[in-house]
Amino acid sequence: MKVTFQGNPLTVAGTQVKVGDVFPDFKVSKNDLSELTLADTSGVRIFLSVPSLDTPVCDLEVMTFNNRVSEIPGVSVYTLSMDLPFAQARWCGANTVEAVTTASDYKDRSFAQATGTFIEELGLLTRAAFVVDAAGKVTHVEYLEEITEQPHFDAILEAAKAL
Repeated sequence: MKVTFQGNPLTVAGTQVKVGDVFPDFKVSKNDLSELTLADTSGVRIFLSVPSLDTPVCDLEVMTFNNRVSEIPGVSVYTLSMDLPFAQARWCGANTVEAVTTASDYKDRSFAQATGTFIEELGLLTRAAFVVDAAGKVTHVEYLEEITEQPHFDAILEAAKAL
């Protein structure tokens, strides 16, 4: 997969996820430092991989999903980044984020490796989105080629709504 940052090519490591795959297990840290795994999630889920909540593009992405997920009752949204849990908690509090769960992959890079989202040169996650049904099957995948671009919000939400 080709990924760039402001046009400069980057190396992405891990196993890419495809539509039809069973979403891979992972272990990340919630904002209170407790563990979150795939088994701790259920129902229809949207997993967002972002470089850092403290950037304008990521901020806009997470705020958009925070504001729009209510359009689809029963859907959970998780945003994963390498930001430390303390920074994520601060950002969520400052932005009144209540409809999106943030979690950090800083410790094990488990989500990054399982989903093919680890940018080797930056030590961050690339921008990607995954819609997973209640049975754990991936129904929509979007890896952005340029990490400074926004994902296709409507397509992601429509994929979740279809479930």
